[in-house]
This record gives sequence, C-alpha cells and structure tokens, in this order.
Amino acid sequence: MHVIFEEDGHFKAGSILSETEATAQVEAASGKRSKVKTANILLRFAAPAPAEVMAEADSLAEELDADFLWEAAGTDEFGFEQLAQEYYGHAPRPAEAVALLQKLHASPIHFHKKGKGRYRPAPEETLAAAKAGLEKKRLAAERQAYLAAELAAFRLPPEYSSLIPRILIAPDKNTLEYKALEDAAAATGLSQLRLIERCGAIPSTLDFHLMSFLLEYFPRGTGFAPVTEPVDPPELPKSSVRAFSMDDEATTEIDDALSVEWRGDGSIRVGIHIAAPALGIAPGSELDKVARERLSTVYYPGDKITMLPEALIHHYTLGEAHDCPALSLYVDVAPDLRVLGTETRLEMVHIADNLRHETLEIEFNAETLRNPDVPDYPYRRELEWLHDFAAVLEAGRGKADTVDRVDYNFKVDGETIRIVPRKRGSPIDKVVSELMIFANAHWGGWLAEKRVPAIYRAQANGKTRMTTAPDPHVGLGVDQYAWSTSPLRRYVDLVNQRQLISIVQGTDPVYPPRSEALFSTVRDFELAYDAYNEFQRRLERYWMLRWLIQENVSEVSASVIREDLVRFDALPMVTRAPSVMGVAPGAKVRLAISNIDLLDIHFHAELIEAVAPAPDSAAVVP
Repeated sequence: MHVIFEEDGHFKAGSILSETEATAQVEAASGKRSKVKTANILLRFAAPAPAEVMAEADSLAEELDADFLWEAAGTDEFGFEQLAQEYYGHAPRPAEAVALLQKLHASPIHFHKKGKGRYRPAPEETLAAAKAGLEKKRLAAERQAYLAAELAAFRLPPEYSSLIPRILIAPDKNTLEYKALEDAAAATGLSQLRLIERCGAIPSTLDFHLMSFLLEYFPRGTGFAPVTEPVDPPELPKSSVRAFSMDDEATTEIDDALSVEWRGDGSIRVGIHIAAPALGIAPGSELDKVARERLSTVYYPGDKITMLPEALIHHYTLGEAHDCPALSLYVDVAPDLRVLGTETRLEMVHIADNLRHETLEIEFNAETLRNPDVPDYPYRRELEWLHDFAAVLEAGRGKADTVDRVDYNFKVDGETIRIVPRKRGSPIDKVVSELMIFANAHWGGWLAEKRVPAIYRAQANGKTRMTTAPDPHVGLGVDQYAWSTSPLRRYVDLVNQRQLISIVQGTDPVYPPRSEALFSTVRDFELAYDAYNEFQRRLERYWMLRWLIQENVSEVSASVIREDLVRFDALPMVTRAPSVMGVAPGAKVRLAISNIDLLDIHFHAELIEAVAPAPDSAAVVP
C-alpha cells in the first residue's frame, strides 16, 4: 500500500512497511524511512508507484487554474478528493487527486485550509482584496527591480533626491527605495554610500556631513519654534563698575565680562560678571524646554547652532553700552595679589565695551607686556594687572603652563579656508580662563558648602565626567568645579546659575536634593556634549583636508608621538602613519600626503624621511 502524507507543510509519497492504529512506518522512493502519524495520511492507493504519482501530479497541477477551481467549488467547505471528482468528472486517479491537492495548498488566497485535506473557498470580497494585495506586491517588486537596475547603472532615480542623506544615515528599511539600494549595492560590490556617490547624489561633501549630523541631532531643523519673550528681570541694584568683555569677533553669546576697581587702601576689587538668563527662563517653561532639548551650543568651522533663540540671546548677552542683569563674583585682592575675600551679587552691570580678540591681541600680547614703551591702549592698566593676578591664580593651582603650544582658528569664507595659528596661553587666554576657573571653582565650593545640589565637572585618572558630587578636578588642580560661567551656551551652567541665585536670594533651590531633573540633565548633557564635540572635531579634520587640497600640499613635516601616531607641525592634525613605526617618539619626519577622501574624511600619510632625531629630553605628549 502506498500513501500521500503531509510533513512540514509539504506533500510526500511513500510505501507503508508497517502500521499501527496511530502511526505508519513509511519508506520513500529514495529509501529513507520515517514514522508518519496516521492523522497526516491524506490518500492511500495501491498503484502506480509513489514516485510516478508525484511526477504526474506535478505536471497536472501546472494545468490547473485556481480561479476556475474557486468558481467551481461553491461556498461550502469540501475535501480535496470531493472537488477532484467534480472537476475531472470521475473518481480521480491518485495523480489527479494529488494534483488538485497541491493546487489547493498552493492557492491560500483562494482556499482557506480547514483541516486534514479540507478547504473552504475564500469569500469573494476577501479574494478580491488578496488579489489586489498581490498585484500591489508585484508592481512594487517590478519597481524595486527597476530602481535597483538604475542605481546599479549609476543613474539616480528622482525618488532618491529627497531621501539623501536620510536613506544612508537613518533609513526606513521597509521601503522599496532602501531595498533597491541594498540590491544595487550588492550587485555592484559597493557600499551604499559609495554607490550613491557614484550616482552623483553627493555634490557637496560638506553639505553631506552637515546634513548627516543635523538628521541625527536636529531632525526638526535648527530653527526655533515661536516662543514667548523672556520675562524681564526684577528690579536689581545697579553696580557702579564699568565692565568689559573679551571674545572673538564671531561671538554673540557674551556670557562673561570683567571689571577692576582700584581702592584707596591699595587693594583691588575684581568683578567677574556672568550673564543671568536664569532670571528670565523659568524652569519648565517653553524657553527652558528649548534649552533643555539642545543642552549646548554646537560649534563647527564657519558656523554654529545656538542653544537659545537669537531674541533671547540678545535679551541677556552682555552687550556693550548696556546695563545687563548679571550674577557677579567680586574678588578682593591685596596689593601683593593675595585673595582677601569674595562676594556674590545679583545686579545690573554696565558693560562699557565688548573687546574683540582680533584687535585686542595686537595691543595686548606677550611682547607688549614686556615693553613699557608701547603706545597706550584702552584698559591697559586693568589688563596688565589682571594678567599678573591670573599668573598668581594659575600658580596657586599648581598648573603653570610652560609648554609652548599652538591653537588654531578656522576661518571659513565660502569655499575657502584659512587656518590661523594662535599661541596657546596668550595673555587674553590666560586672563579669561584663570578668572573663569576661579569663578567655577569658587561657586562650586559655595554650592557644596550650602548643601545646594549642583552639577560638577570632575576629573580623576585622566577621565572627565559630569556628576552631582563636588569631586576634585585633578586636571585643573581644584577641589571642585561647577560650570557656571556660560549660561547662554551650556544648559548645565544655566542649571547651576539657578541654584546660585537661590542662595543669593535666600530661597529654596530650584532643584532639591536627589532631583530627577538634575540627574537626567547630567546624563543627557554628557551624551549631547560629547556628540557635539565629536562633530566639531570631524568638521575641523574635514577642513584641514580641504586646506591641503586648496594649498596643493603634498608633503608635510610632523613629529612622531608614539608608534605610528604623528602630529603635523603646521596643522592641528593627529593621524596614523604606519610607515613611521620604528621611528623614535619625538623625532621630526617628512610625510607624503595622498588619497585624500573628503567623504570618508580620510587620507594616507607615508614616511619620506626622518628629518631630525628625537631630543634626548623630549617630553612627548599625546
């Protein structure tokens, strides 16, 4: 006896070797034996052989039309042998019965399986919907194949113009456009990015990098939704000082200014004045939500994305010739530059001048400090005294910097880049950085002393982190460090300013102990700040490669840091050059530059020669 049975969704044929009430031992034509449940046996027959039945059934099934069978089946449930008899007009031969069974099984939109060998014709409306769905899939498959073929031929279909770079950065993998891109990439052996590039869809590598960043971190764009004007600060006492700020020419968010008062007893009162947007941005307000979402201003060569709307920045920036609300830290200093005491006030401060680095540095620099005969310039006395005081503060932290280092400013003008070296630790830098470090460290200590929760920036074992604990910042040499001096640019500073103002005003802190808002700010700020800094570094590297192309530079001088890591002499570029392996750290080398790729922001540096050996006493800093 032979049987047709169902196994794993397939119909198989074989011969019964033995059988019980529940199971049968069946041998297939291949000789394979298996145990089959009796309930899975659909048809029994004596002849012809199983292999012959299956071969003929496959041929007959191809001739059957599912639509015709559906019309012939009526509306009631039926068994496959019953329909086979009606269709063929006689008791079906085994091959005919199996052929019809296979067709029923292969036509699930026409026939719904109801049990062992039994089916029910699909309702007419259900079948119509299923057919429409199949047609839609067929058309989609055709469209996908067409799109893939166009892409593989390096022609960009119009559909993709609005999808780049999203389809490469954050794609919806269920769309046929993405599936076609995936198919074309596999067919060409290219990455999806390189395939899109070959199609001419990335005319500007700069725009691509910027759009990729914005897509991930500013998916709704960099503009601001309409928000209400900030509340004007309450009446504040007016300070008698005339303050001045020092920033580069592109700075609009002027957070800090300084003042110096000469006293009759020979002491000096230094004022560190910080813009006070916390007075007008209420916690939980629409303005606060804007700042909380962005968390920081994003800087990159040629532009920036501000944390706050322009109108609010204008409202609180320390603009010259204006009386501005400020949180002021006054430091009383003895004639020998010892700190005698401090006082924090909330007040209106007159900002007399916004000094700009580009012009101030010509007059106030290391050379003019050593030359008493230089022509006088505005705030000369204040600046020279502040420089001396800053040197004392720096030494007090045990961080006097004697290493000669260079910073670089990136000046982008359209498609042209200027990379301007600027000596690190210039008098302007030292004055501003030391007084801001003093303010952040002092206010951090004050918050800790008053047991008012705050956000600190701590460093130990070379690792820097944000925390709500007043832990030391080893790198700066201070016992605690709470960012508080850039509330227009960093949300952490705005949060800390709210806490400081609560101490000044004698009110309950905005963020009580164990505030979830404080903890979530720490977590989210650190992630966003790291991402923004990485984007800035990436774009700076991009513009350095643009500069190499622009200036037609094919060779550079560099210093070996360690192993295959080198630092360029004329650019803030650190890169790997495997060919310098074996050259001593600190040695000067000449490198050939090639294969600059602005899309990957990558290039190749090859050792030409070692120009000078490492000095015996070289202190190599990675």
